[in-house]
Amino acid sequence: MNMAPAGGLPIDFDGLPIPETDDPKQYVAQVTRASGSSFFLPMMLLPRPRREAMLALYAFCRETDDVADEIEDDALSSALIKAWGEEIDALFDGRPSHPVSHALVGPINEFGLKKDHFKDILEGFEMDRSGAMLRPSLDELERYCYCVACCVGLLSVEIFGYRSAAIPTFALHLGHAFQLTNILRDIAEDAERGRIYLPAELLAKHGLAQVSPQDIVKAPGVEKVCAEIGAMARERFTEASRAMPSSERRNMRPALLMRGVYEPYLDRIEATGFRVDGPRIKFGKFKKLSMVLSALLRTF
Repeated sequence: MNMAPAGGLPIDFDGLPIPETDDPKQYVAQVTRASGSSFFLPMMLLPRPRREAMLALYAFCRETDDVADEIEDDALSSALIKAWGEEIDALFDGRPSHPVSHALVGPINEFGLKKDHFKDILEGFEMDRSGAMLRPSLDELERYCYCVACCVGLLSVEIFGYRSAAIPTFALHLGHAFQLTNILRDIAEDAERGRIYLPAELLAKHGLAQVSPQDIVKAPGVEKVCAEIGAMARERFTEASRAMPSSERRNMRPALLMRGVYEPYLDRIEATGFRVDGPRIKFGKFKKLSMVLSALLRTF
């Protein structure tokens, strides 16, 4: 793939780069393991077909998210997101090229994963790339959370398996809760990328309508905006609990283990008074393992 600037457009763009591998399943497992995500351990508790499906889904999210977050060349980033959209079309037409797509063939057929959810995930990453997530409206923020988190959840619960019609609603609420928590954790890092995910309406309410990414961390009143986002996240966690029947706890165990890590992040953020000028809140590996095990015990 050769790129050169010309009015901001890619030159000689050859399409999606295809890594060389003879084993797509091993490729997606390596991508997931290398990410260091809290996601990896809960997925290891799944039966093999479901575990392999989740690793493929995570690898898709990881590789496409990196296009939006890690590539500074705007034209290249845009072209790659478009190329991933074309790859999803090819995948559902039976013509996958990328190792991640090959790894998704089986899960799509076995678990009935929907093409629209993959396309919506890409829409969310395009929102990141395009600059739409600089003081978005509340409606835009909700759409963004749906795309990058809820759609992942909706695909995931199909892989986990369920009987209750309430489970997609559970996935929607939990996805919103996770993403709003991520936003609160990452305000300083996002500001360095020129992004402010805090919604325009709440910023205006607290006198920060035109605050810049460079100033958001030190802006007086930003903690009040964050407190409102924290309340929104807390309500989504509550609604997720209400939506999930106790009979589905076993099926939804991986999601509940993830919640066992994410909700303590929100607890810690809340305990700091929603300050955003300190170090990013992190839990060490042993602390995460302890939280996952504690959450696991609660699922029995």
